[in-house]
Amino acid sequence: MNWKTEWKPLFWIIVVFTGCFFLPVDMPRVQAALIESLYLVRWYAREHVLLCLVPAFFIAGAVAVFVSQAAVMKYLGPKANKLLAYGVAAVSGTILAVCSCTILPLFAGIYRMGAGLGPACAFLYSGPAINILAIVLTARILGPEMGIARAVGAILFAVIIGLLMHFFFRHEEAEKAAAAPLMGEEDAGRPLWQTALYFASMVGILVFANWGKTAETSGLWHDIYAAKWWITAGFSIALAVMLATWFKLGFGRILLAGLPALLMAVILPQHPELAFTFGVIGLSLLSNLKSTRDGEMGAWFEESWDFAKKILPLLLIGVLIAGVLLGRPEHEGLIPSAWVASLVGGNSLGANLFASVFGAFMYFATLTEVPILQGLIGAGMGKGPALALLLAGPALSLPNMLVIRSVMGAKKTVVFVLLVMVMATVSGLIFGAFF
Repeated sequence: MNWKTEWKPLFWIIVVFTGCFFLPVDMPRVQAALIESLYLVRWYAREHVLLCLVPAFFIAGAVAVFVSQAAVMKYLGPKANKLLAYGVAAVSGTILAVCSCTILPLFAGIYRMGAGLGPACAFLYSGPAINILAIVLTARILGPEMGIARAVGAILFAVIIGLLMHFFFRHEEAEKAAAAPLMGEEDAGRPLWQTALYFASMVGILVFANWGKTAETSGLWHDIYAAKWWITAGFSIALAVMLATWFKLGFGRILLAGLPALLMAVILPQHPELAFTFGVIGLSLLSNLKSTRDGEMGAWFEESWDFAKKILPLLLIGVLIAGVLLGRPEHEGLIPSAWVASLVGGNSLGANLFASVFGAFMYFATLTEVPILQGLIGAGMGKGPALALLLAGPALSLPNMLVIRSVMGAKKTVVFVLLVMVMATVSGLIFGAFF
């Protein structure tokens, strides 16, 4: 036996065995942390997998099938116009009410299709941080200066982080750019306006199915929330019509596949997620019919399933780990929340850095970061660290990091995470000095 190669497996076996042997399962805090992780992953499965991730997987699969690689390279590739590429990537998140996990399939889709590292990272960072609901809620609850700083900081730092990622890995980007001219022209098989409407319908389903409830009982945002399932149904019908006509599935098949969803909506209107589930099942079955599985529909489902099986397990594992360490909002994991509150007071470098690191590892669902910050500010958190957490938290999370690593590699992931933390820390220091 060659111990020069076998010592590493032996070392890790000893480490894992020792950890299991001395596992402090009798400690109340450890027991509570394990329970918190299970609660968190159950909440995540109920609130985010079906309504957030499933539509995102279908959109990412559609990008892979219906958007030509030449088109992605033209607008987001390494040789694309920088102003256009970074501008679109940095502001596109304003219409996507998604959290860090939901942006991942979309990021993976455009990156795998050939988007430049810089624009892809700008999209990955800004997408969860600047959706219009989060900005408005931040301004209303934490003050207009915080809302403006969050919006400006997210867009500005998305561009800076994207440019720095491009600079640090410029040699790999140069190789990608050198290969770009070898790609063919855009496929004109389907008019651009049809493709745009097709994607708009899916984005509409994603956005309005996840539209959050507001504290107010009147006003535009409340009215949209009250009608969100009617709006979602409208986008679903539009998608069904497109599939029936442009994709030549026929109205008979569409009606048959959508009938269970319609029945659920009529029988159990108080549980719209059931109708949504049956709609997803119907679409999946349509894509796997003998007459469709070898065509565009089959390819669409295959790509969507490929994203799901690669991303979802990593996200669930990450949520479990985050639950053990940090718990749910207003519940504690292994790390006491009192430590967090005591370390983010004032506007020191340490407080801002800790806030950005804490935000980067904790999982924040869409809009939940605002009430969490409201409680931390009430416990003495400074405004600078609050902004640092706002700019790092929604864009990153431990589950998010695991998936990013699988998409673009460990080295790029580490650099991206460090850049997010540094930018968030700097922004907190500057903001805290003025406010």
